Amino acid sequence: MDFESYAKVMKALSDPKRVKIIEMLSHGELCACDILEKFDFTQPTLSHHINVLVAANLVTVEKTGTWHHYFLNKMKIVQLIAATEKFTSVNE
Repeated sequence: MDFESYAKVMKALSDPKRVKIIEMLSHGELCACDILEKFDFTQPTLSHHINVLVAANLVTVEKTGTWHHYFLNKMKIVQLIAATEKFTSVNE
């Protein structure tokens, strides 16, 4: 992961609500209604947060009819962890 991609992911994770969405998706896929019931905001606000996470490639979306199902991109999380270790390692 390059610096630009890393910064984009970190920016997406700079909001506590988006971090909570990531945590929720770490337990498995969810539809928008399941996510929305855990927050005190509107569906358009949820859409904004989801769009930020999708743009950072942290979340993927599957449409089934009118339903949207969200999944955590586990490979991106693994890459994020590896990049964090690489970028923060102490060189001796």
